[in-house]
Amino acid sequence: MSNMFCLTDAKFVTPEGVVEGTLTVRDGKIDDLAPKSPSGNFETIDCAGDYIIPGLIELHTDNLEGDFQPRPGVIWPSRMLALHSHDSSLISSGITTVLDSVSCGQFEESKLRHEMLTMSIAAIKESKQKGLLRADHLLHLRCEVCDPYVMDMFLPHVDEPNLKLVSLMDHTPGQRQFCNIDKYKEYYKLEKLSEEEFGRIKDELVFQQDKNADVYRQEIIRLCHARNIPLASHDDTTPEHVYQAKNEGLVLSEFPTTVEAAQQAKKHGLGIIMGAPNVVRNGSHSGNVSARELARQGLLNILSSDYVPVSLLHGAYLLHSEVGLDLHDAFATVTANPAKFLGLDDRGTIEAGRLADLARISIIGDTPMVRSVWRAGKNVF
Repeated sequence: MSNMFCLTDAKFVTPEGVVEGTLTVRDGKIDDLAPKSPSGNFETIDCAGDYIIPGLIELHTDNLEGDFQPRPGVIWPSRMLALHSHDSSLISSGITTVLDSVSCGQFEESKLRHEMLTMSIAAIKESKQKGLLRADHLLHLRCEVCDPYVMDMFLPHVDEPNLKLVSLMDHTPGQRQFCNIDKYKEYYKLEKLSEEEFGRIKDELVFQQDKNADVYRQEIIRLCHARNIPLASHDDTTPEHVYQAKNEGLVLSEFPTTVEAAQQAKKHGLGIIMGAPNVVRNGSHSGNVSARELARQGLLNILSSDYVPVSLLHGAYLLHSEVGLDLHDAFATVTANPAKFLGLDDRGTIEAGRLADLARISIIGDTPMVRSVWRAGKNVF
């Protein structure tokens, strides 16, 4: 006997637009979208006119690290409960597929980051094996290419079956995200240092960049290409950054900081990821380009919640309500588009044969609220 139910009296956001009717789910997959309910003895859920959208797909969130390290220098003793807290935040935000983005390297924090990396991957493996997770958790490794310990952290995990994305980062002050040195000091809480003290830190970071960045970048790229792991650049600022990424076979440009970089990314076929918090706050916390402005110019493919899971749905809806994208195009930035760029062809759209990863959404005033979530046809929220 098949496991079947229907969602009726709903507005379904499909790749072509919004369709009203009834969706049938059978054995964890979308079976049919029709104007009326089929006859039969099975559960029918009245959605009272709410929207049904595909479950959100998150490519870059470091929210997990906040649960593992709730205070500076504090690693939470139970890795399973830390992961469970993270998973709950995702599901309640409508996110059914997540690439947990964990850092490989961060200079003086490398020892702590190394511990969190190992704990995170172990917790995800164990929890998946025991069926404890509601979202589908995959892995994204964020590689700080200047860090002297990046390869020590990356190599043990390069063959993880859940590794679906690797990004190449360089947070050296004075370039990319931190062209503005004052923003660098603010972000890393270094404002109280004297110019001499900060100068010594900056000189050391520039030295490590000169020594390590190109060597480690090329080795990581080689390892990923050999395993068909997609690669992303990070904080592209100049056309040269994008040319380099394209020539190296990267497929995504994460958080470009200027219009010029985003234009070049589009020209060369790289997917453009921007932060949903940037959309919600109507500006970058680092003083870089507005995600809304890129969307208006057709220079945005994917949103990422980055550090606030609830921002993903909200940001996508604001692309519709305040930027002017059609609703199905706005929601595609958090569903169909990330699935496409990662080759996750079993999810991301409401179409027959796709996984029944779905979220029921009510619009309260101008805010989208998650009412229910299904993962592979199972009600998980």
